Amino acid sequence: MGRPLLLLLILVLSVLGVLGALGGWAFVMSGAYDVSATKPHWRPVYELLEVAMHRSVQQRGDATAVPEAALRDPQLQEIGASCFRAHCVACHGGPGVPPASFALGLQPVPRSLTDSARSLSPGELMWVTRHGIKMSGMPAWEYRLSEEQLLAVTAFVSERLPRLSVPGYRELTGQAVTACGPVEPAGSDKAQGVRARGELALRQHGCTACHAIPGVTGPDSGVGPSLDGFARRQLIAGRLTNTAVNLERWIRDPQAIDPNTAMPNLGVSERSAREMAQYLHQGRGQP
Repeated sequence: MGRPLLLLLILVLSVLGVLGALGGWAFVMSGAYDVSATKPHWRPVYELLEVAMHRSVQQRGDATAVPEAALRDPQLQEIGASCFRAHCVACHGGPGVPPASFALGLQPVPRSLTDSARSLSPGELMWVTRHGIKMSGMPAWEYRLSEEQLLAVTAFVSERLPRLSVPGYRELTGQAVTACGPVEPAGSDKAQGVRARGELALRQHGCTACHAIPGVTGPDSGVGPSLDGFARRQLIAGRLTNTAVNLERWIRDPQAIDPNTAMPNLGVSERSAREMAQYLHQGRGQP
């Protein structure tokens, strides 16, 4: 291929790329695509999202090591059944148990997990449970379950659930079990820096629902004050001297300090509160 022809081909492809980008932007800005949950995605859109999701999970989940002995541990599976009943049934249902009514209005509808072991490896199941999936309604559980509980859910879903009959499921999940909540949540990879862990903790506790936080992507909310330049402030909520220790106290139980504050107690662990405070004082929250 001669040089003039190659340059012409590059020019044509560049023009087509620009026109495609402009066409996509025009389509988005037109509002033509119906985002309501009362109508499903167009089939090509649904298929594209499914393929993207599965490839993303495979890419990351294959690297997640799940001990085979733990998967077959009956006691761990029973802990997983408790967590499944407490946190998963509402959206996914179970043998003979429908999802909660709100979950039936989600789009796409959360899939049943009784056959998930056929399409997802234990490592992939563990990864999805830990990290969740964007824009699907599937939350990340790493700040809500302990490491043992994440493994237990994986063991139950991959090994026990597919073999349970309706009576077997009712018997197992109807047993008296302790509440499935962590003493210390799994949290993020401790090998990450303070900044990364603090940012993740702020996101996973939904802080951006009310606050604009530098470096943390979220809605443009004005419910609470912006946390930009937080380290420069003299006081926390107009009451406490702005120190890391006081900020941890405020994050963990704000209403114990100010009973009239609208900021709720989010059940933030001691470690997560410390990482969040460090982020705001030493990370993107300082000038």
